[in-house]
Amino acid sequence: MRLLTPLIEQRADPCIYRHSDGYYYFTASVPAYDRIELRRARTIEELPQATPIAAWLKPESGPYSELIWAPEIHFRQGAWYIYFAAAPSREIKDKLFQHRMYVICCKDANPIEGLWQFLGQVDTGIDTFCLDATTFEHQGQLYYLWAQKDNQIEGNSNLYIATMDTPDKISSAPVLLSKPEFDWEIRGFWVNEGPSVLIRHGKVFISYSASATDENYAMGLLWADENANLMNPQSWHKLKEPVLQSCFEHKVYGPGHNSFTVSADGKTDLLVYHARTYTEIVGDPLWDPNRHTYVKALRWDDNGMPVFGRPSVQE
Repeated sequence: MRLLTPLIEQRADPCIYRHSDGYYYFTASVPAYDRIELRRARTIEELPQATPIAAWLKPESGPYSELIWAPEIHFRQGAWYIYFAAAPSREIKDKLFQHRMYVICCKDANPIEGLWQFLGQVDTGIDTFCLDATTFEHQGQLYYLWAQKDNQIEGNSNLYIATMDTPDKISSAPVLLSKPEFDWEIRGFWVNEGPSVLIRHGKVFISYSASATDENYAMGLLWADENANLMNPQSWHKLKEPVLQSCFEHKVYGPGHNSFTVSADGKTDLLVYHARTYTEIVGDPLWDPNRHTYVKALRWDDNGMPVFGRPSVQE
């Protein structure tokens, strides 16, 4: 057993993507919530020393001028895309911020040196608070996966899936996959958010995060057979217990909002997530900057299910 330390401090909602050029690309929420930061390195261990660039800065005013949250980088259909959420202000209405989802694009080979273009909002057809978009390809189809408020369902957000024809537009009606329902999903806030996809061992896995962003924050898991209709909610199974939660023994709290990447040799799946090292948060946890990026190897059981272990150790 090896105790883990943060890879990069004060970076929440981390996304690490390994591209075919051999580089790792990293983006995450920055404490000021004012930009989309991007860095790259040949190894994960070199990412903390890599010089970040600002791929996009928020405007002074307008519908996407505040609270830039959870950027996530993907390479789709020959170009780079970063999905993120932004709000018109810091005002809370009906107990929620007013985030919508947006996307920027870079068509250059090197997105660190290339030109990023703002493409606009990704419209789901539901005009409510939404965030944490990711995309994935499976059996020739591109999918969009995200968290959004339904005014008819209690809580802040549920998980939805839709198909895409192009990386900046969905091409189907949203389908509800999961909503907060278990005790561990409704502590502080009723939340399902931060989905991430990993396809292994004949299954499509969706990890997600739930509850308030303090020590109650934890991760859950959905999965479907790889040949199932992913747009059918009945294809999906949901674990009743969290797969990753606070480790009070080693003082790593509120693990969540993860992504997945792979080791340089392509043999080991890696879990990327954020967590805090204390619980004594002054005020709203949202404004506490000390959610740090961690990385650990996933293990797999004999049934082809991922074993997340504890956020504080590599077991």
